[in-house]
Amino acid sequence: QVYLVESGGGSVQAGGSLRLSCEASGRSFSTYRMGWFRRAPGKVREFVAGISPDGSSRAYLDSVNGRFTISRDNAKSAAYLQMNNLGPEDTAVYYCAAEWPKGVMVLRAMDPDYWGPGTPVTVFS
Repeated sequence: QVYLVESGGGSVQAGGSLRLSCEASGRSFSTYRMGWFRRAPGKVREFVAGISPDGSSRAYLDSVNGRFTISRDNAKSAAYLQMNNLGPEDTAVYYCAAEWPKGVMVLRAMDPDYWGPGTPVTVFS
């Protein structure tokens, strides 16, 4: 069991940056694949970024690749999402998620076992 709590959301002008944090409590954080998802108003939740347990592999949604960076600090049981050059299309509730490794790792196809409550991000032009 792992519990996730996001922070760092807020309102920002287009072109600005935000850094989301995800703090985890529970056991074996370093074993989990971690990911960030988002749900925009009126849309389904979508994968944004994922990172392997040791941080050596990352994957991104095409539309955020080059603007967003996912990272983790296993010593702190935390994951992060640095978001740069934000646009109104990035407005959404962002969720941190953890997947217990099962089968071959395909970060873009993560099937998380645990979710945080979400943190809202609003980008205005």
